Amino acid sequence: MKDLTQGPIARHLIALSVPIAIGMLFQTLYFLIDLYFVSRISDAAIAGVSSAGTATFIILGLTQMLGVGTVALVAQAVGRKDQPGANLVFNQAVVLSAFCGVATLLAGIFLTAPYLHAVAADAPSAAAGIAYLYAYTPGLALQFALVALGSALRGTGIVKPTMMVQLVTVVVNTILAPVLIAGWVTHHPLGTAGAGLASSIAVGLGVLMLWIYFARLEHYVGVSTRLWRPQWPTIRRILNIGLPAGGEFLMMFVILGVIYLAIRSFGPEAQAGFGVGGRVMQALFLPVMALAFGATPLAGQNFGARQYPRVRETFKQAALLSGSLMLLLTLVCQVLPESFIRIFSQQPEVVAVGAGYLRIISWNFVATALIFTCSGLFQALGNTWPSLLSSGSRLLTFVIPALWLSTRPGFTLTQVWHLSVATVALQALTSLWLLRREFRRRLGGGAAAQPLPIPPDPEAPTSTGA
Repeated sequence: MKDLTQGPIARHLIALSVPIAIGMLFQTLYFLIDLYFVSRISDAAIAGVSSAGTATFIILGLTQMLGVGTVALVAQAVGRKDQPGANLVFNQAVVLSAFCGVATLLAGIFLTAPYLHAVAADAPSAAAGIAYLYAYTPGLALQFALVALGSALRGTGIVKPTMMVQLVTVVVNTILAPVLIAGWVTHHPLGTAGAGLASSIAVGLGVLMLWIYFARLEHYVGVSTRLWRPQWPTIRRILNIGLPAGGEFLMMFVILGVIYLAIRSFGPEAQAGFGVGGRVMQALFLPVMALAFGATPLAGQNFGARQYPRVRETFKQAALLSGSLMLLLTLVCQVLPESFIRIFSQQPEVVAVGAGYLRIISWNFVATALIFTCSGLFQALGNTWPSLLSSGSRLLTFVIPALWLSTRPGFTLTQVWHLSVATVALQALTSLWLLRREFRRRLGGGAAAQPLPIPPDPEAPTSTGA
């Protein structure tokens, strides 16, 4: 366990964010490596895998539900020096991860084909996406266990073990991708199914490695089957914090699905270009996402310890750092967008769509940095409903106008991109206003502002090892 209630805020934030950023970079490399080899198959394969990738936002939303609730409650318990409470939260998160994993397997079996047939531009794209998602479903199911383990560590201020595990899994995925996708060595290429299978194997190895780490090295929180009987008050608290955060990703899934539907008439090249541009954009967002993820345990521990000025300072430092980074990346995307896209495709149509998307959408990078930072602070305070409200505003300001525009004569792709920039700016202003209100309510002292203690389990371990 690392105490984040003492010492310079900026130093803690950077110490937390750098390993998180590295780990997230490795995780993003899963998709970029797969996309690189898939792009060597056909535009239909790129479009299919990109379309299937939108479905993973549902899983990301559910893992966020689990991860955000776990990080927030563990961090607050650590700030209160309540080890039994932190351990109870962790083990209940493990139980939830098992239920969610089984549900994901069932959904992958029964819903993959109908979804891809609905959003893909043509039959070859749908077939490629279906093959990929079927093979990746076991990996998506295992993501819940990976998130439960990693989130508990992050709540205690420990982030390096998760980073190392992600590094190993990316190396494994990098080795397996050309073998399974392109048939290197085996001479039996599996195409897009190989991409999904490589990721599933790598995720499974990551879960095994983290499980061994908890069994042998982690002492502040640990796996205890005695705490696996469902404790509904604790589960409700995890879900109360996590469900709104998961809802944010569900809304992102809806928005991406609407974009694919709106642009499907432009053909698989347009969907492929948007898919590549979107993956590049996600990679560029890694620094600000890492800062937001680092701000959550930092502000959460200080909120639990009632160090309210340090909570406010965490937001200021995170917003300043993330905004500055994204301003720099905006300038890069204005000058060199084609260079990013050509890494994955040399097709002129794909490059034109992807580069145009990056050049326009980069104008909302700074606003996105503020949205992520506010989201991290909402999580730390244990109330993510304002963040969900902010994200929900885009369903009105983006989805409805985008669908309407797609039916109008003269509809172009750039209209969708400009609409997205405007609505993200509005979302950022909404998030800032809601966070300011939340600070007034929760950081002004008084009983109502304090996080509720987690009832300790009488059989929970009480050691305080690091």
